[in-house]
Amino acid sequence: MQFTDFSKLDLNRVPSPCFVVDEVAVERNLKILNDVQTRSGAKVLHALKAFSMFSLAPLTTKYLSGTCSSGLHEALLGKEYYGGEVHVFSAAFTESDFKELLTFANHIVFNTPSQLVRFAPLCEAALKTRNDLQFGLRINPEHSEGDVEIYDPCAKGSRLGTTYSQLVKALEQSETQRAFKLISGFHFHTLCEQDFLPLERTLNVVEEKFAKWLPTLTWLNFGGGHHITAPDYQIDELVECIKTIKNKYQVEVYLEPGEAVAIGTGVLVAEVLDIGFNQLAQAILDTSATCHMPDTLEMPYRPDITNSGEANEKAHTYRLGGLTCLAGDVINDYSFDEPLEIGQRLVFEDMAHYTMVKTSTFNGTHLPAIATWNSQTNVLKIVRTFSYDDFKMRLS
Repeated sequence: MQFTDFSKLDLNRVPSPCFVVDEVAVERNLKILNDVQTRSGAKVLHALKAFSMFSLAPLTTKYLSGTCSSGLHEALLGKEYYGGEVHVFSAAFTESDFKELLTFANHIVFNTPSQLVRFAPLCEAALKTRNDLQFGLRINPEHSEGDVEIYDPCAKGSRLGTTYSQLVKALEQSETQRAFKLISGFHFHTLCEQDFLPLERTLNVVEEKFAKWLPTLTWLNFGGGHHITAPDYQIDELVECIKTIKNKYQVEVYLEPGEAVAIGTGVLVAEVLDIGFNQLAQAILDTSATCHMPDTLEMPYRPDITNSGEANEKAHTYRLGGLTCLAGDVINDYSFDEPLEIGQRLVFEDMAHYTMVKTSTFNGTHLPAIATWNSQTNVLKIVRTFSYDDFKMRLS
């Protein structure tokens, strides 16, 4: 899925490898998300776990209501650069992190009643000086909508969220009953790059299983994974659904899209370093599957490359690999109309979300530079380059 025509960008203007993000495309996505906010009355938060390019924070802040994060450091980034509401969820909080979060986060969501009970005294103390602080519980409706188990929060044996039976059992304890009075909202998350219908099915299950508590809440968070800015997403249906839930339970509704902010906005520019042959033609790039696009190995998936085809679809097929020593550092097999040449630039499409947030320096591999580009004015800005120090300072 590629909205911006990056063929208009002179690839020699950027270092390699380099993430290039079109700020025009980001604003397009943000306007769509803001339209959902305006029409539905929901609050849309930017999920920093998917796209934390804080140089674009001023643009994001113009359109969204705040950020959601998966721990202290992301929450601090949201507070420092994005403004608005700061929401945070973690599978488990350390006491030191939790104490700091209590000083600035607006919503803190617990994963289990056990964590709620453990930190209840700290919560009660914080509420004496902060009336904008609220607490929630992540629920697990045990309703899977994802196709890949590693990304399915409701897979069997999932550690994420509290199931109905777990909540009922926990509330048999008097200390949990007391702590549960701190909870003002529920959070659920079942989606991964999906449209409205999976959300609708999830909501039906949430209402069925957790109906007895919903009227007592002041907010309900639908989590992330909403592909709202993708073509053909059923935005009107989403808006009406949010209105229905808000009116039915008199709750504030939150959405936490991550990839929807950055989908179709960026590319990863890479360069061919070497060409060889071992049963099939091989091309080594200055990028890496394991270091720069780990989802290609974890999910796995095959990123599109501009002007390429499937293996053997075009005249010249290559296995594209990274430059690390990992034997499995292979991106995939691609074909091209013409033979690849050393020094040639390749463009991996739709590489803004869940890429730069996951990069690593394994083998001392260079991190890709980060650039913004305006597809209307052709203005290019190299926002950040990385060096040996970025590798060294992660170690001791």
